[in-house]
Amino acid sequence: MKVTRVYTGDDGESHFEDIDIELNPTATGALSEPQAATNIIFRETSPDYNLDFHTAPRRQYVINLSGAVEIEVGDGSTRLIGTGEILLAEDTTGHGHISRAVAGQMRRSLFVTLD
Repeated sequence: MKVTRVYTGDDGESHFEDIDIELNPTATGALSEPQAATNIIFRETSPDYNLDFHTAPRRQYVINLSGAVEIEVGDGSTRLIGTGEILLAEDTTGHGHISRAVAGQMRRSLFVTLD
């Protein structure tokens, strides 16, 4: 399963990395190994959301249920995280990233906190 990771590099800037969560075949599909999580947070983001550079408040998966978000990292590159896609936010230090609403749409997402 594909996940977009945002992390802080040695330069103090946020960067993207594409990671694959390994899935193992089962009788009912395919499952990953369990990952420990601490909480789940439900979120709605307004259609005009635009949060300037900020760090993630904690390590967390952000799972988009509806709508999309554009993420910009320190080198100016951007990624669109759409409905059903997953972001692993790990840039808890440094300069952080920008989050922007897309196409004037409200976004619903889940945060699955990891620490």
